[in-house]
Amino acid sequence: MPKFDLPSTYDPRAVEDKWYSYWEQNGFFHPEVNPEQEPFCIVMPPPNVTGQLHMGHALDNTLQDILTRWRRMQGYNALWVPGTDHAGIATQAKVEEQLAKEGLTRYDIGREAFLEKVWEWKEQYGNRITAQLRKLGASCDWRRERFTMDEGCSEAVLEVFIKLYQRGLIYRDYYITNWCPKCATTISDIEVEHLDRPGHLYHVRYPYKDGSGYIVVATTRPETILGDVAVAVHPGDERYTSQVGKTLILPIVGREMPVIADEYVDPSFGTGAVKITPAHDPNDFEVGHRHNLPQVIVINKEGKMNEAAGERYKGLDRYECRKKIVRDLEADGFLLKTQDHTHAVGHCYRCNTVIEPMLSRQWFVKMKPLAEPAIQAAREGRVEFIPERFTKIYLHWMENIRDWCISRQLWWGHRIPVWYCQDCGEIIVSKGPVKSCSKCGSGHCEQDPDVLDTWFSSALWPFSTLGWPKQTLDLAYYYPTSVMVTGRDIIFFWVARMIFSGLAFMNEVPFPQVFIHGLVMDALGRKMSKSLGNGVDPIDVIESHGADSLRFMLVTGNTPGNDLRFHFERLDGARNFANKLWNASRFVLMNLEDFEPEGRPGKYSLADRWILSRYQKAIAEATGFLESYELGEAARVLYEFIWNEFCDWYIELAKPRLYGKTGKADRVTAQYVISSVLKGTLELLHPFMPFITEEIWQNLPGRGLTIMRAAWPVVRGELVDPEAESEMELLMDVTKAIRHIRSEMNVPPGRKAEALLVAPEDTTRALVMKNAGYIEGLAAAELKIMTSLPGVPEQAAHAVTRGLEVFVPLKGLIDVDKETARLEKELASVEKDLVRVKGKLSNQGFLGKAPADVVEKEKAKEEELSGKSSAIRDRLAVLTGGK
Repeated sequence: MPKFDLPSTYDPRAVEDKWYSYWEQNGFFHPEVNPEQEPFCIVMPPPNVTGQLHMGHALDNTLQDILTRWRRMQGYNALWVPGTDHAGIATQAKVEEQLAKEGLTRYDIGREAFLEKVWEWKEQYGNRITAQLRKLGASCDWRRERFTMDEGCSEAVLEVFIKLYQRGLIYRDYYITNWCPKCATTISDIEVEHLDRPGHLYHVRYPYKDGSGYIVVATTRPETILGDVAVAVHPGDERYTSQVGKTLILPIVGREMPVIADEYVDPSFGTGAVKITPAHDPNDFEVGHRHNLPQVIVINKEGKMNEAAGERYKGLDRYECRKKIVRDLEADGFLLKTQDHTHAVGHCYRCNTVIEPMLSRQWFVKMKPLAEPAIQAAREGRVEFIPERFTKIYLHWMENIRDWCISRQLWWGHRIPVWYCQDCGEIIVSKGPVKSCSKCGSGHCEQDPDVLDTWFSSALWPFSTLGWPKQTLDLAYYYPTSVMVTGRDIIFFWVARMIFSGLAFMNEVPFPQVFIHGLVMDALGRKMSKSLGNGVDPIDVIESHGADSLRFMLVTGNTPGNDLRFHFERLDGARNFANKLWNASRFVLMNLEDFEPEGRPGKYSLADRWILSRYQKAIAEATGFLESYELGEAARVLYEFIWNEFCDWYIELAKPRLYGKTGKADRVTAQYVISSVLKGTLELLHPFMPFITEEIWQNLPGRGLTIMRAAWPVVRGELVDPEAESEMELLMDVTKAIRHIRSEMNVPPGRKAEALLVAPEDTTRALVMKNAGYIEGLAAAELKIMTSLPGVPEQAAHAVTRGLEVFVPLKGLIDVDKETARLEKELASVEKDLVRVKGKLSNQGFLGKAPADVVEKEKAKEEELSGKSSAIRDRLAVLTGGK
């Protein structure tokens, strides 16, 4: 074997770009359809074309990459389809910002020129995030990369719209929608974030026309009073039974309106009387429909009051109007009282602007007929959510679903394929341009100016990316895909929509399993955001620590569905693990220069049998955890095996044999075991840390083209050896006991200790005698093994483990007087701190005023100091003979 070529320290920057280019250029990410192989397919949740990699992307794509690399190594025909989303609102905003710098708006240059500029922007900046995903190590098939507005996906969108329309599931109507004044478009219900905000509850008198008094209404939005058309009470509310049907005079405006009875009203909220504003509240809209009430729009799409609001208020911002109308109500004697009131306020999830409920004519999808099969699929287990608790969340939303508003007042996106005849009013739905009206023959047909909601196209992602509506080989082979990996925050936005779309157009669920992960929070458990300034750029982390360290940190300690806190200490720990693996591998490679991998090993030692058996257990546990999507647990198993068992124990146990101290045959056997275990371990670790494992693996004997194509290790039953594990654990426990004594008693590392080992049981004593060399080498001790001791040695530290007693005489090993003086000084310091802490905890003033967490810290400190004091006293007792 040629001389190993690993530098003395691991530098991710020298490795990662090199191997990614090698993988991509050689087509290792690109599978061909092969009916002889079992397919495995994941479609990437498409990041916005405007975006750049953030920690949420890093986690999501790391999990997908782990699953894809693992299944690929298992022999599956593994395809991971990448792509990006056109992100209608966000992308249009970016280009409009550029135009604004030139003093222009989209209306100045027109729709066609504006869209040309958006495509130019997309070509210039849209590939930024895919380049960053490469830096992360994502093993996507970039040859199959898709975009939600590429030719194939656009054809799929048109096909779905037309089919849904033909089935009577798409309709156009006036309805209350969520309007974002900043983004200047409607957004769907699930794109509204309801955040608790401090506000006021205004109690307003609405006088009766006949002068018999008034009814009091409580509202949080007095500016919408201008659009009121009725006051509603509950039909069972005895306070208002006699008032139903009477006529009120709307304050400020003077409009006459009725008192109506409707079960929508909650008698326990406010005064039990509710103002009805059908044009500016979704619930009021439904009440208005039931009672055939008029719809008065008083707020425009810019969030300002319109002409219907009256001369006093038109042109005012909605919040300026609120202040003015409150002053006017008070001045005119209509405002009874104002209360502080915290309530949920809808915000646009993209720009955080307060949503304005707006009556407008929009396109909708009827959801009940589509939701029912999707609900049934989850109930029957054809779609499984991992963790299972998310099934209830999914079902709750689907069972209470409202019709989906799919039209957006934008120019960038899939334009709604509907034309309106300007002469006869005919509505024509068509894939291509309409030249003449199908009803009257008129050539005056204009296309709907709106575009479809971005989620409309991404709902088709699992099958549109595979070629639908064409019946492609990819579609036939890879659909349904194998699993959907996504964050808990877009179950409603995306997952549910993919499920009902797959059932509606492919007659099959798009994936049998949905693997839900949590969000990446900052160290304090807060969402990462620009406003808080607590975001961490994954690319900066890759530059400083390497992609492997970032990936390993994100997956370790991560449980399905739960949020993850980002700690730089954990990131440093992942980098230390990479360095540990690197240094151990360098040692192994230095001892393989004369190794012939084709040779046969000799008789295995106990240490060989133990590590081979432990390696089988690592294979079984890691594979089992991957199968159940416990990726963090799989990473933990590999970490513990590599760091603790392979590096800290086996390498040390194998050194004498590798150095040739026990003969050539032993050296060859040790080389065989250490190289085969390292190679297999690298293959197990590869999905988690692809770059460092490839770099090391390429230097091992018997390597192939790439570790990516290595077979996933499988358990070899003949190497599972419980007896070797049990025996080795006993020897390790004895070793640890001696090491612990050395550490506790401050024995210099270079001093060899005498260790008296009392083993009354014959089998145990024989085992220790046969393998004494292991203990002596690892504990820097000279063993004396005996059945019993005539008496307890003076000044000897003592430990008991597994029925064995260990004595380490200290006389002559350390300076007893000097060590005694040191411990007495340390004890005095600890006792002083302990007295101070106990004093605090007995002080009722401190206990009464200090925060609970401060008190708990002091209690923990007391416990720690008490334990430390006890341990020092025990050591002193050994040194002084209990005096």
